[in-house]
Amino acid sequence: MSHSAIRRDVGAFALMLTGLGSIIGSGWLFGAWHAAQLAGPGAIYAWIIGAVIILFIALTYAELGAMFPESGGMVRYGHYSHGSLVGFIAGWANWIAIVSVIPVEAEASVQYMASWPWDWAKWTQSLYVVTEGHGELTPWGLAIAAVLVLVYFFLNFWSVKLFAKSNTAITIFKLVVPAATAIALMMTSFHWENFKIGAHGGTHAINISSILTAVAISGIVFSFNGFQSPVNLAGEARNPGRSVPFAVIGSILLATVVYVLLQVAFLGAVPPEHLHEGWAGLNYSSPFAQLATALALNWMAILLYADAFVSPSGTGATYTATTARMIYAMERNGSLPKIFGHIHPRFGIPRPAMWLNLAVSFVFLFFFRGWGTLAAVISVATIISYLTGPVSVMTLRRTAPELKRPLRIPGLPILAALAFIFATELLYWAKWPLTGEIILLMVVALPLYFYYQAKTGWQDFARNLKGSWWLIVYLPVIAAISWAGSATFGGHDYIPYGWDLLVVAIFGTVFYFWGISSGWRTPTVDAARFEASEHPDAVLVPPGADQTQHMTGHR
Repeated sequence: MSHSAIRRDVGAFALMLTGLGSIIGSGWLFGAWHAAQLAGPGAIYAWIIGAVIILFIALTYAELGAMFPESGGMVRYGHYSHGSLVGFIAGWANWIAIVSVIPVEAEASVQYMASWPWDWAKWTQSLYVVTEGHGELTPWGLAIAAVLVLVYFFLNFWSVKLFAKSNTAITIFKLVVPAATAIALMMTSFHWENFKIGAHGGTHAINISSILTAVAISGIVFSFNGFQSPVNLAGEARNPGRSVPFAVIGSILLATVVYVLLQVAFLGAVPPEHLHEGWAGLNYSSPFAQLATALALNWMAILLYADAFVSPSGTGATYTATTARMIYAMERNGSLPKIFGHIHPRFGIPRPAMWLNLAVSFVFLFFFRGWGTLAAVISVATIISYLTGPVSVMTLRRTAPELKRPLRIPGLPILAALAFIFATELLYWAKWPLTGEIILLMVVALPLYFYYQAKTGWQDFARNLKGSWWLIVYLPVIAAISWAGSATFGGHDYIPYGWDLLVVAIFGTVFYFWGISSGWRTPTVDAARFEASEHPDAVLVPPGADQTQHMTGHR
């Protein structure tokens, strides 16, 4: 473990802008359209519900980030509180959720490119096709997306400072454009009658289940995932006890205002003649740009087509950096080959980890060929990665009360319980069979963990296993409830609608308390305590890592 003494001089407002810039990514380009497809005008409520749930979850991670200010920290907290197996599952889920963002950003750019309206760009229409209501990139579209992924890769592979120098301008650009888009659309064309049309046609009525599903898989969870940036920078905050909650809460609330404005603008701007089959039948490759073109807002269309490359590319490049740090952190957990902990002596970059992430990015790109499909996968993986935060933070208050906590969240016992229950509900709302498929994806990596446990002679394996039974049992149980749940959420209707939500909440409560009681005083906690006493002002970063990259390497 290497230390770099980074001064704690990041102010609250700067920290909040970091979070806001991370939250506003490609999600705004497609989220309003995808949420409207699922919930119609109820999509407005979906964004508000999603913001509240993410806020609860984010605050539990804020305390953890201030306690353990280290690179790749999101894959380490479960390891601190429950041992290596919980740490591995949580780290794997978080890594899957983040590494798959790289290809989805490339797909976002190409999907917008597919609707370029200029005569010389007619060939771009062949990049994206819609068949039976399902849109995906063509082989040519995939090829261009693959090139973009390579661009993100080499921006970080050769120069960690290149993107960092342009990051401020990119952040400002991608904050201004969404706000301008929402205002311009509402001032140019607004059809109040659209708010009376249901997702599948007919008269709109509030459909709670559709709204909840939209929260889980339409890109809302995906869009808010950038709250991690202020958490990961907690160790560099001037006054973490005040600035971190200000940054987390402020960035989520401001982003919510932007997203709700965009959703309202989208719902009102769509020409009514496009809604004969309801919102579910609305198939756009580049929603806001196509609306701008239809309304003769040519200046805005050009701005949007430009932003469709700037915002996703900025996010893709930063996530290429952070996923490499996550692989580095997982190697430190002892669950990956040592080569992935190797840092390039000149550039300070974990290059072998970057190559691994590049390969996995291509796998996701070619198996999930549309933004909506891959965003749903990312959302569910993200939800699973959130599960350990509320449990870990409460467990560490019990098992390591003496650890320095620059930030101590008031009312945490209630807040953490609600965060875990909400995360469990989110997982259920994602609908069967998607819930089962992503939970299976969490399980397939376990042989890798067992292999490295065997190499260490199964050191402390019984203790690690005992600390993880709650999570091992949780995943198949929630999958089973999803399978047996109401048809409203894709299940087999053995548990009627309404009762299924109650059952999920009850099981979430049980597993939450089981998880807290399973935590133990792990060796990594004692190691962290020793490091903190030896280097009280240090922020843990990879050996040789460039500090500017550490500051900006977040979505």
